[in-house]
Amino acid sequence: HVQLVESGGGSVQAGGSLRLSCTASIFGYSTYCFSWLRKTPGKEREGVASIATGSGNTYYADSVEDRFVISHDNAKNTVYLHLNSLKPEDTAMYYCAADPSAVRVLTGRATYWGQGTQVTVS
Repeated sequence: HVQLVESGGGSVQAGGSLRLSCTASIFGYSTYCFSWLRKTPGKEREGVASIATGSGNTYYADSVEDRFVISHDNAKNTVYLHLNSLKPEDTAMYYCAADPSAVRVLTGRATYWGQGTQVTVS
């Protein structure tokens, strides 16, 4: 049974920082790709950042590059998203997703999803 549990969301003022965590109960963690996506009502879901836990390769959306950093800790089966220099337009529900396929993760078609964590920037 695969489970992804996000945490770390909250409310912060513009310019502030947050760290989101996604802890995975998943066999073969290092064979998976993980992605953070965000959704705001009335807008399309947006892939924010992705990481392949085996190779360490990362991907960032243009809207967050140089502000957000995705990382992971193999020992804790946890993927992090460090959100820096936050802007009001970063306000969204942030979801963690995982799949063995990097293509599926990057195209928002990952097999496994967390429940989401809200980030609000004012």
